[in-house]
Amino acid sequence: MMHLIFVTSLVPDGDPTTGYEIANAAIIAALRRNGARVTVLGYTWPGKSPCDPANTISLGEVDVRTEGAGALQKMRWLAGAVLSGLTFASAKLRTASEADIRAALKRAEPYDAYVLNAAQFAGAFEGLFTDRPSIFVAHNVEHRSAEENALAVSDIVQRTLFRREARLVRAVEERLCARSAFVFTLAEEDRAALGVPQDHRSAALPLVTRASAAGPVAERKIVCDAALIGTWTWQPNRIGLEWYLREVTPWLPRNFRTRIAGSIPADLACPPGVEFVGRVPDAIGFVRGAAVVPLIARAGTGVQLKTIEAFEQGLPCVATTRSLRGVAHLPPNCRVTDDPAAFAAELAAMAADRIADVDGRAFHAAQLQALDDRIVRGITAVGASATREAAAA
Repeated sequence: MMHLIFVTSLVPDGDPTTGYEIANAAIIAALRRNGARVTVLGYTWPGKSPCDPANTISLGEVDVRTEGAGALQKMRWLAGAVLSGLTFASAKLRTASEADIRAALKRAEPYDAYVLNAAQFAGAFEGLFTDRPSIFVAHNVEHRSAEENALAVSDIVQRTLFRREARLVRAVEERLCARSAFVFTLAEEDRAALGVPQDHRSAALPLVTRASAAGPVAERKIVCDAALIGTWTWQPNRIGLEWYLREVTPWLPRNFRTRIAGSIPADLACPPGVEFVGRVPDAIGFVRGAAVVPLIARAGTGVQLKTIEAFEQGLPCVATTRSLRGVAHLPPNCRVTDDPAAFAAELAAMAADRIADVDGRAFHAAQLQALDDRIVRGITAVGASATREAAAA
């Protein structure tokens, strides 16, 4: 059995609330399901504990959310990034020392390879993970996302920082891809964008958001026409939300009701017909209370886990094309358009007609089987690399 060190910013705590955390849980479970022993190395959220402490090495607590951080903390992060030559995202993760991480890795021995989960943590301590073969998990094409963020902001300082981030993270991604025995992406098009389109070098992982499929189609209590939930302070998500609020809602009927949950940037206005409800205790229950789910991605790379979740639930959806990254099978109750007026018209029609749910179990099963098949390819590739290195030593 191969022993893999899963190197990540945040270790699973059993209560995944972001797409990043949901993806991590799915990937770790798939690695273990297909024969690998996995030890997770990373930080915990403040006040949280690892859900699997026997197989987790915590480097301490860290809160890397820029939104809500004080001005002094942001300046410390920026100064750290400039002085170290790191990206802003990586500089925020330099809480532990290199000596701490080396000691943690020593305690985990013997192990065969690393799984470098996203560019942020691997980029913060890049030199520590080159002594063994690795798999790189690219949740997004980070340099593309940073470039899009730069184009979306009007503030010259923010634009400059995003451009710096794009330039530096591109170099990190290139090095990680070049050194890795295999690369996992979360969307098919990201393989070419990262320069690893060959099947022996990479695979796109079709994800699931839950270990087991939802049950058969069940009657739902509809409390609003449309519902959205997300971390809207993350710039790619914010771009989609701004598009919905500014360009789609003016075309909706006056009596159309949209409820939006999650962290909302303070400077976003709430147009008529829209209600910001903040954090909700049950994300799936909240979305299931809507007649139709808008899938509104307009920027970013990687997969949209809110799309996967909606399809697993079998819910009626209207989606932008960017929302369908990483999805091969489109359910019959999902309609696709990028035109704001057409998007609004589809939402209004589907809500008025109470378009039926579909059984999401087939979608979940297909995603899970494809996920396992591609995980096996990565394990095989890194295992072969480890064997070659051992023979050469």
